[in-house]
Amino acid sequence: MEHEQQAGIVEPRSVEHNGPEPVTELLGAIGYAELVAGLRMAADALTAPALDVRIWMGRSAGAELEHFERIAGRLRDMGRDPEAAMAPFTGPVDAFHERTRPRDWLEALVKVYVGDGIARDFYREIAQHVDQPARDLIESVLQVDAQEEFAVRAVTDAIELDPTVAGRLALWARRLVGEAIAQTQYVALERDALMGLLVGGEASEVDLADLGRMFTRLMELHGERMARLGLTP
Repeated sequence: MEHEQQAGIVEPRSVEHNGPEPVTELLGAIGYAELVAGLRMAADALTAPALDVRIWMGRSAGAELEHFERIAGRLRDMGRDPEAAMAPFTGPVDAFHERTRPRDWLEALVKVYVGDGIARDFYREIAQHVDQPARDLIESVLQVDAQEEFAVRAVTDAIELDPTVAGRLALWARRLVGEAIAQTQYVALERDALMGLLVGGEASEVDLADLGRMFTRLMELHGERMARLGLTP
């Protein structure tokens, strides 16, 4: 197992209120994340040994791609090009997935639950500062309760059948959280428009304490997810 990564708070920069529209950037980030999540899950489904897991993962992949289409449609309604909106995020999202390739279907499910879960929590934090229609859309595409329930059940059932996999999955989850936090830090600190949303769209300087509290909330939610899996954070 590769060494787990330690997540730290990156020193923030001043926020400059120019460049791409914040809502456009947020939808672009979420849209590309949903697109890639759907494509990756469809590929990972083929490694699952049981037909019911393959079917579930295939359906979940379809749901992720439907989320992408809804985001793309909203961007077009706003007069924005979806590809242009997503382009700034292809590098960090692709790099995250390259660094976190699951070795089997169990690691793929833990990645969906843990890694994607942190990203969703982060986007919910930012979405608090957008207009209500955009917020409603974002909340609806980030709502994946049934998906998470299946992942928890499948992973806990697998651990019950073979308790030896718990240690490996716990290490894998720790690696995922480090990589996921690093990705969210990039989005938060390198994209001026999104940083403006994160600080409420008014401050010109980022409050490091506020960012620290946000990442603390993300880690607390991660701990709750790990507990549901029966794994040590």
